[in-house]
Amino acid sequence: MAVLHINPESPALVHAAAAAMLYLHIGAGSVGLLSGTAAFVLRKGSDLHRLAGKIFGVSMLIMSAIGATVAPFLPTPERASVVAGVLTFYLVLSSWAAVKRKPGQIGIFDYSLLLISLSVVAAGAYFFWLASQNPRGMLDGQPGAAFVMFMIIGSLAAIGDLKLILNRGVTGATRLARHLWRMTVALFIAANSLFLGQPQVFPKAVQKSGLLNVPALLILILLLFWLGHVAWARTSANGRAGRVKQVRGKQKKLYSLQVRQLNRPSLAAYFRRHRFIT
Repeated sequence: MAVLHINPESPALVHAAAAAMLYLHIGAGSVGLLSGTAAFVLRKGSDLHRLAGKIFGVSMLIMSAIGATVAPFLPTPERASVVAGVLTFYLVLSSWAAVKRKPGQIGIFDYSLLLISLSVVAAGAYFFWLASQNPRGMLDGQPGAAFVMFMIIGSLAAIGDLKLILNRGVTGATRLARHLWRMTVALFIAANSLFLGQPQVFPKAVQKSGLLNVPALLILILLLFWLGHVAWARTSANGRAGRVKQVRGKQKKLYSLQVRQLNRPSLAAYFRRHRFIT
């Protein structure tokens, strides 16, 4: 596990601060993984789900902020960790904003989110280029494919940010999908950082078994399931709305016909008015 190396002659306060940041990073990441898993399992919209989501959001913000800040100062600077930390922080923050802000509230915050997502894409492309210049295709010990993943996620996020700005916010199923996929991808990055990024903390038997790939795979499966569920719910709702609109149109036509029939004078009334019938 990469840690900050502090000069032994540094003041005790510096050593204490470095240790605190390390333990806070590990603790926040552990709480984030547990609370994120709980948010998936608990019934959506329930009080416990909201509580787990809040704990997940706060812990992930702390974890990613520390990771992105410390990574450049490690003995071997980890530029991939910087991008991963910034991307995770951005995903959690924008996911939280998706459910908290009202439609039509567009401001500097939303433009800042777009700038961050575009910056992630640019950084991923630049670091991928640097990795491609290496005979091993790696940068700071990380394969170039890691930066491709950042470019893909950043591009999808930037497109969503641009659509949000142009549409003056998001509502309904689109708002839920924005919240869902961003939180889930943030959990995916955190899980990969532990299970695949720090395999040495697990027993050798677990490392060789391939079980460390399971958490990330499960998260992706859950993401696809819930996005499919949201899309199906939106399609069903649109179908029901269309049927209701069709029924209401028929009812309106029938009502208009009945009103016209009631207002139409009868033949007896016509003759009575013209004194043919007394």
